[in-house]
Amino acid sequence: MADRRDQAGQSTVEWLGLVLLVALLALGLATIAGARLPGYALARALADRLICAAGLGRESCGVFGSELATAYGAELAHTVRRRAPTIAYEDGMRALPVDFRSCRQDPCSMGVADGEVLDSLQGEPVTLFVHVIDCRADPPPELERADADCSGERAGKLYLQFWAYYPGSQSLKALPGDAGFHNDDWESLQLRIGDGGAEARASSHHGYNYEGGAGNWLSDAGLAERQAWGPAGGRYYISGGSHAGHASQSNKALGRWTPSDGIRLVPVEEVARGRWGDTSFAVTAPWLKRVYRDPEYLGTD
Repeated sequence: MADRRDQAGQSTVEWLGLVLLVALLALGLATIAGARLPGYALARALADRLICAAGLGRESCGVFGSELATAYGAELAHTVRRRAPTIAYEDGMRALPVDFRSCRQDPCSMGVADGEVLDSLQGEPVTLFVHVIDCRADPPPELERADADCSGERAGKLYLQFWAYYPGSQSLKALPGDAGFHNDDWESLQLRIGDGGAEARASSHHGYNYEGGAGNWLSDAGLAERQAWGPAGGRYYISGGSHAGHASQSNKALGRWTPSDGIRLVPVEEVARGRWGDTSFAVTAPWLKRVYRDPEYLGTD
């Protein structure tokens, strides 16, 4: 009887290994095909379903979960998915964070003006690009951190950066015409996870914010630097026009939002290493910013 159980267990392990191998091959095909070429969606869906079937956990399933598992390993992928924020948009805002590989014009990023929103009106999924800096003692082997600064206060902590891309930004949206407009916009919500729990901050113009309000004006203008970390509440508040963010807002009812489990999460490390890493933007791409390597950096350049 014991021999039969051992044989059954071995068969299960072999089956899981085969499933994972097929899933990774499918994922490779999806990457080669590119997001806008035939075969991408089918290969991506196949990879997702097979990795879910291998039992990597509910958080590895669903919306493009296999990309996280491939980049970070199952355990860290679970943490990234669980820590993804609910996005709360400013009243009247219609823009959504999207995947620049398939949408680089404002019209394809526009969604409904209120309620729950998962996709733009042209079918672009709400997307956040993820970057992980694991400064703990034993990071998973899938994760590369050769260029990361894990010195001093960073040691022992896990940093998760959720990057939002918008095709355009207009900081002075109240003014007529194109005042304050520029193509491309990258903003972020960043988490710092340590023994004391999780803290969050959001990029806003030239600095970082925790709460919204006039108290942020000096750091927004780059006249004052501050870390702006505060207790993570699981939400990412985004202003219209400029897309400046903050991590907390008291008594804020959600009139328009994207739930955390409805966001497509894309490991930006894979994007930066591939052919998309040379993409030209009107602003600095996340993987070229100093904070991408130094998670405690106070600037957004």
